[in-house]
Amino acid sequence: MTRHESAMVLAAILLIAQVGPVMARDAAIAASSTRLFADSRLATFDRISVEIVGHGPDLVFIPGLASSRETWRATAERLRDRYRLHLIQIAGFAGEPARANADGSVVIPTAEAIDAYIVGQKLSPAVVIGHSLGGTIALWLAEHHPDHLKKILLVDTLPFFATVMMGPGATPDQVRGVAEKIRTGPPQPAEARDRMLAAMVTGPTERARLADWSKASDPTVVANALADDLELDLRPGLAAVHTPITLLYPDYLSVGMPAGAADRSYAAAYAAAPHKVLKRVDHSLHFIMLDQPQAFAADLDAFLGS
Repeated sequence: MTRHESAMVLAAILLIAQVGPVMARDAAIAASSTRLFADSRLATFDRISVEIVGHGPDLVFIPGLASSRETWRATAERLRDRYRLHLIQIAGFAGEPARANADGSVVIPTAEAIDAYIVGQKLSPAVVIGHSLGGTIALWLAEHHPDHLKKILLVDTLPFFATVMMGPGATPDQVRGVAEKIRTGPPQPAEARDRMLAAMVTGPTERARLADWSKASDPTVVANALADDLELDLRPGLAAVHTPITLLYPDYLSVGMPAGAADRSYAAAYAAAPHKVLKRVDHSLHFIMLDQPQAFAADLDAFLGS
């Protein structure tokens, strides 16, 4: 991938990309502005909240950076008669109060909170679906708590996000200065946010929805989570991951990525993973489930049936 292509995809992902285990006694059921379904249950913890809806085998969904659990609304409406869905929202994102994520690291403590939820609710071994940063968390769980997972579906997730900006030879040391500037610098101006939205999802209605999520997110939590994501290199552990991985990735052709570039980039990123299925979704940007809902539904069903 050329430097121009890398910068383009980084810009596309960065917009939404703007303790210890949680014990059951810390949970509470409450009404919330982030709740999607009137007949659901909501469990609120220090690092996450989880909306539970439907009945059947359990599925855990994790949205991306600065994203709402609404990312999965259409999926939940389609699957709730066949599965019990656990729709996670990370504290500080898209209107969810920041709580324990208000200061310090976000990604790994939140991953541990999700693992604690999986274990505490007896969902293990769990089927986990994650988009973007949510996929990073799912992959981190596969490396650190493999016995708690059955299989994972990653939606446009890389094992080391910084390679988008710095190429496949990037190291955590090289990106540390950038991450620190993100943690301490000013938030993205609205004009830059709006430009980036056009490279993340195709439709204007969906772009407006993403903008609302971004505006409702705590800027400190978003900055810390993005910096965490840039520094988190999961490549060294890929070869030892025995949890089956399915990756859905977009072609990014509509924002100028050359044909075949996405295939080469994602294949190289996951080359070391021993149990993987990689599937390109054409005519899509970062939010595959919004850009290509029918293709996403078919690929998700294939994953669930495998």
